[in-house]
This record gives sequence, structure tokens and C-alpha cells, in this order.
Amino acid sequence: MQRVPVIIDTDPGVDDIIAILLAIASPEIEILGYVTTFGNSNLDASYTNVLKTYQAIGRHLDRYPEDAGRFPNFRPETPPLLARGTLGPLQGDLHCAEYFHGTDGLGGIDTRHPDLNLKEAFVKDIHRSLHIAEGDGTTTIANLIRSRPPGSINYIALGPLTNLALLAKKDPEAIARVGRFMIMGGAVDVPGNTTPVAEFNFFADPFAVKELICSGENSALPLDRVLILSLDITTPHELPFPLYTKFVDAEFVSTQKPSSPDSKPPVTHFTSSFLERTREIMLEFGKDGMELHDIAAVWAALANPPSLYIGSQDPCPMSEGWRARKRVFDIERTGEITRGMLVVDRRDDASAYAPGANRAEVQKLLSEKLHTNDDLWESTSVPARVEVEEKSAKKEPEHGVWVVTHTPGAEALLRLLLKRVWNAEL
Repeated sequence: MQRVPVIIDTDPGVDDIIAILLAIASPEIEILGYVTTFGNSNLDASYTNVLKTYQAIGRHLDRYPEDAGRFPNFRPETPPLLARGTLGPLQGDLHCAEYFHGTDGLGGIDTRHPDLNLKEAFVKDIHRSLHIAEGDGTTTIANLIRSRPPGSINYIALGPLTNLALLAKKDPEAIARVGRFMIMGGAVDVPGNTTPVAEFNFFADPFAVKELICSGENSALPLDRVLILSLDITTPHELPFPLYTKFVDAEFVSTQKPSSPDSKPPVTHFTSSFLERTREIMLEFGKDGMELHDIAAVWAALANPPSLYIGSQDPCPMSEGWRARKRVFDIERTGEITRGMLVVDRRDDASAYAPGANRAEVQKLLSEKLHTNDDLWESTSVPARVEVEEKSAKKEPEHGVWVVTHTPGAEALLRLLLKRVWNAEL
């Protein structure tokens, strides 16, 4: 099997870490490197959380050496690089999601579970798992991209897009060599998760989003190679915590009963330790489960490599069960209450819901229709002329961005995630 080289641009909070665990456990890909960024927490915490993840797997394999085959991207012949990226956005104030992920990015495990803090013995032995990159993160990314043939690399962006925007400014030739860009971000037809209208990654640096994908023909990324996984598609994919308790960790409860390192495999102890606080926060929102936003983006990368473009006449080739639709939107950068909002002209977009529609009801309908073969929307935009709607429906917008509309299903992702990360069967 030809493994697809990937670069993971991440701000490791709770879902990023599970996404990284899925990547390490996936034989379809070769992880060339990680570049960390601000976002769910500060840059130092993001960087440290990648190391904590590798430490947890190392401890697991020390106890269960027979599980080495479960993590094909751990201690490979050429370990991936780990680089520090940007401290903050291109412009504007710095925003982090510590209200959800905690100051350490993992729900406060640095104080609640000090056994998971980095140990000196692991740091000394880290070269077996990761190579630490020195200097500028964008230079590291550019060098990694040039280390492989043009069009072969899948760039997976799980956090704010600042690193990618800086790379595009510094080295557009490197950008042109990337085969596909998988970007988790944005809320097109549904409510936001950080504000009523904005998803966190796009909210954190809307200026980067504008330069990369919202400037039409002047966008810094090749839009035909960009695939967006917005909240519209990621939110319906969930890990219910009662299911996690049933199939992964029967002792998993909350911070009221912290995970014990002696009673379960180290990888399970690690994930249970940071999911304890996540569960409490999600219950406050009325949901006993975690939305798999970044995990869905890694899944999309596993299933939809750049090689699908070879010999395909499809402008956005995807594997069976996956579908995308080209959308046109701009992003609000400086609005007092609309920063990070994706603005769609619903008068002239056949794929958009009508102006004035309830966005929460739209999200419910999207979830219900997610895995059907029907198009999700037909324009009901009253102010637009009929002939404009018909024209929009017949022709894909010239400078739109491909947004995922269908996946093989939430259960398919759950089965993959449980098996690969925790060796559990649904």
C-alpha cells in the first residue's frame, strides 16, 4: 500500500489529540511532521500536548509491546518533525478556547493528573518518536513539502489557518506543490460554536481565512485542491460518552472520579483523563458526548488522498460515500459580534437556505439529510429572480470552495475510531 504523506497543522486540544491518535494509528498515511499553533490553548501548551500524546503511546507499548502494530506511525523509520508555529493571528486580538479546553489544552490534566506530565526520561528518548525542528515553523513546513513529489502531500489543518497563511506569503511555490488541503473550519449554513455565527478556527484568525480561501481568484490557496470540513458536516459526528464508557473505559465518569493510571491501558488512561472535564462541559450544553470535528477532518484525509485527482474528470474527486459541493462565501473579519462569520449571498446561491431561515432548524435538517443521496438544499430565496436561481443551479461557481456535504456516516467514523485508537469493537 502506498502511504500518503501528510503534514498536520494543529492546536492540540481534546479533539485534536484524538485526531492525532487516529492519524498515528492509521496505516494509510505517513506523518511527515506536525506544526503547532495557538488556538485551543497557547502555543507552548499545544506543543507540549503533542509530546504528551507520544509519551502516552510509548508507555502503552512499554506495557503492551504486542500492540506495536496498532500504531504504525509511532517510531517509524523516519520520525516526523515537530515544529513550533505561530503565537497569534495575522491581525487582531488573540483568542484561545481555554474556556472549553482548559489552560493546558487538555481540561486541566496538568494539575489533576500529574502522572501525565512530561517526564525527563521520555524527553531524553524522544528522538525515537519525533525529531524536534529548530527555527521557523513555516520554513520547516516548506522543506517538508519540497521533500516529496509535487501533488503528493495532504496538508491537514486542524486549527487556525495562520501558519498556512504565513507560508503562502513566504513561499507560494511550496503551497503550489501541495496535493490537497483538508481544512476543518467554518460554519456555512449552521450556527457557530464560539459565537452564534462563527466556528472557532475561523474566528481565531479570519484574516488568514480571507487571504487563503475567500479572495476569489486572488486566494492564496489553489481552491480546486481545498476541501472544507465545516461544522455543517462535523457536528453530527459524535462520540457519545456512554458509548465510550461501555466499549473503552468502564470506569470513566468525570473529574469527580479521576482516571486511575493503574487500572487501564495507558492510552485509555490518557484519553479518559482529559475527557473527564470535556464531559462535564458538554453536559452543561445538554449533550453527553463530544463532537468529532478534527477527527472527521483526519478521516477525510485518510479516505481522500491527492492521488484521486490522477486520471479523474471530476473537479473534486472523492471516495465512495463522500460528497462535496462548491460554495461561495466571504468572511467577516472586524465585526463587533460577527467576527469569523461566513457570509453567503443567499439571494443568489442555489445551495443556500432562504434568507430569514432559523439556522438551528437548518442544522437539524442537515443532520437528518446528511447520509441521503438528496441534495441538501434547493434555493427558496424569495428576493432572487427565478432566472438567477436557475442559472446558479446549473453552473458551479467559478471561484467557490469545495465543502464536504456527505460522509459514509457517523457510525462508520465511530467504528474506525474505536478500533484504531482503543482496539474496541462497536
